[in-house]
Amino acid sequence: MSTRTAFPAQQQQPPGLTSEMRPEPDHGEESYVGSGKLEGKRALITGGDSGIGRAIAIAFAREGADVAITYLPEEASDSKDTAALVKDAGRQCVEIDVDLRTSAACNRTVDATIAGIGGIDILVNNAAFQMARGDGLEDIDDERLHRIVDTNFIAVVWLCRAALPHLSAGASIINTSSIQAYDPSVPLLDYAATKAALNNFTVNLAAELGPKGIRVNAVAPGPIWTPLQPATQPPEKIEKFGQDTPLGRAGQPAEVAPAYVFLASEQDASYVSGTVLGVTGGKPVF
Repeated sequence: MSTRTAFPAQQQQPPGLTSEMRPEPDHGEESYVGSGKLEGKRALITGGDSGIGRAIAIAFAREGADVAITYLPEEASDSKDTAALVKDAGRQCVEIDVDLRTSAACNRTVDATIAGIGGIDILVNNAAFQMARGDGLEDIDDERLHRIVDTNFIAVVWLCRAALPHLSAGASIINTSSIQAYDPSVPLLDYAATKAALNNFTVNLAAELGPKGIRVNAVAPGPIWTPLQPATQPPEKIEKFGQDTPLGRAGQPAEVAPAYVFLASEQDASYVSGTVLGVTGGKPVF
């Protein structure tokens, strides 16, 4: 990886597509090599069609897991590409077209996963939405607020509740937090608050489920080059995206996925629960 990366100014409509990004992100298509750490496991990854979710799906599949991924209708082309990469690794992939902003939708998602791949051993709550176009609190209308809170936090609670009866000892829940929970940007006031709430939920749920042998953790990415960035940030900010980190650049999804593999693996992380693992290019998560 280079020490500094500049991206050309660009903009998409939310939620954004991988094929329209310049350059396209690295999800580990050519680089990730598995070693059987998740052999025989079954994983549900929300927002698994692109970005960090795609990188997780590739890594999990190459580690031996069957995968179910959720996506929005506008992301169907990205979902098909991800499914093809999972199948190329010799694993099953179930694609679930769903908006997770109702409890019924979350229940259906868990049911579809179990029907498609036979169960759930790993739940990755990765789907999220942000919007950084606007000047402050007065720009956060009710629709935006509900979309961000319902997608980023409430859906996570609903999915965990729906999945819990199907999880047994050794299972793992991994939530996608953010550096924004620790170092919030003013234009992301609502998004950052949901990620801080998610950190609290992660620690609390880990305490509840520990006696059942179920581990609960989170990964807090820093600035990562995904479709969400050109879809929700002003073009002029894209040109400097990630350059304020100690490493001086944005990260790639392929650089985040190994953290999820570590936390999902009973081999590597059997005594890790209730933690938030930062993958931030050097920004502190405390």
